[in-house]
Amino acid sequence: MKSIMRFLEKYFIPIAGRIGSQRHLVAIRDGFVALMPILIAGSFAVLINNLPIKAYQNAMISIFGDGWKNFGGNIWWGAFAVISLYLAFSISYNLAKSYGVDGLSAGMISLASFFILVPQVSPTGGWGDISWSYLNSGAMFVALIVAIISTEIFVRLFRVKHLVIKMPEGVPPAVAKSFASLFPGLIVLIIFSIASLLIAKIPDGNLFVFINRVVAAPLTNVADTIWSAVIIVFMTQVLWFFGLHGSNIIGGIIEPILLPMIQANIDAFQAGLEPTYTVTKVMLDTFVYMGGSGATLGLIFAAFIMAKRKEHREIAKLSIGPGLFNINEPVIYGLPVVLNPFLLIPFVLGPIIMVIITVTSMKLGLVPKTVVIVPWTFPPIIGAAISTASIRGGILAAINLVIATAVYLPFMGALDRNKTLHSEARK
Repeated sequence: MKSIMRFLEKYFIPIAGRIGSQRHLVAIRDGFVALMPILIAGSFAVLINNLPIKAYQNAMISIFGDGWKNFGGNIWWGAFAVISLYLAFSISYNLAKSYGVDGLSAGMISLASFFILVPQVSPTGGWGDISWSYLNSGAMFVALIVAIISTEIFVRLFRVKHLVIKMPEGVPPAVAKSFASLFPGLIVLIIFSIASLLIAKIPDGNLFVFINRVVAAPLTNVADTIWSAVIIVFMTQVLWFFGLHGSNIIGGIIEPILLPMIQANIDAFQAGLEPTYTVTKVMLDTFVYMGGSGATLGLIFAAFIMAKRKEHREIAKLSIGPGLFNINEPVIYGLPVVLNPFLLIPFVLGPIIMVIITVTSMKLGLVPKTVVIVPWTFPPIIGAAISTASIRGGILAAINLVIATAVYLPFMGALDRNKTLHSEARK
């Protein structure tokens, strides 16, 4: 055990720390986080429209008429139909800010660059309409790539003094920033316009189709497996054990893959079809990370059952409130879990068992797949039922919570006894 911990602390943790602070991954993570209010509102609108209860559907029609779904449909349209546009702006904004450059200008240029690459459909062969399929979740990978490339070019050009127009003092800051970005932004758009002409020569003749075929489809196929879920959970738990915020560190890596998958499930649910993907961030939040990473709500319950020492029971009492909303810092650092060899095994093993059970149950059709994005602070069991639009989701989450508690029980008892023995030895 000690040799494993030394190995992880010497080799794994420094690498993970550097990944967690890498500016592009941080910008991607923060860009996705900024979209959460929109995504949550849109997914709840889908749930309201498609709640699978016949009596509810009939009641809504009788009260509001056949067009009652337009209300939720409009929210879905504003939230999800153009989600890639929001992402292109959000990632660029955060990346530019990390360089100390005007994020608003960078975000607008990223948005314009993205639109330059969007194919236009016209029966006459000229300029025409664009399909919303190039703006929704299916275009997220393109939006991500465009945001990073356009911002990197913009930042470097912005640092060339001869390209920046400096306005005299007294000019409003907003005006001064827009003129300062004029030539760097213009050059970025010219570069992307040339790129759009070259892209027409690639095999698909369409960057969006090409990226989805070569990048997105293989990644989602690999991600939607039980082993990928186990790896994500394992890495998250190990990082947390060493005091690093595991979810934030790997968020920039997994968000671009997992978010389009839950989006595809929401679209299928909206259309009355069977959702495709099992492994989503919502699934991890509602079925695995109950009480927070490590399923520490189970640890709190185990402390109430097994702990005889006053300090352990007090920490459990202080942690139960935040834990019901998946905030686990009080127990993580108070018990503590960090660097505590007594809790390493259940802290890592419990969530892995839970994710295996959850993915298997969903793939076998015993429990519906996640189709609603709920906030990660939603209380356990309730959040699982809402995210799957089914009481079966809540039942499975309750079973997982019992499993987490059972896994923690013997280790919590051992920790409590060890503390008692050390205390008596000092006397």
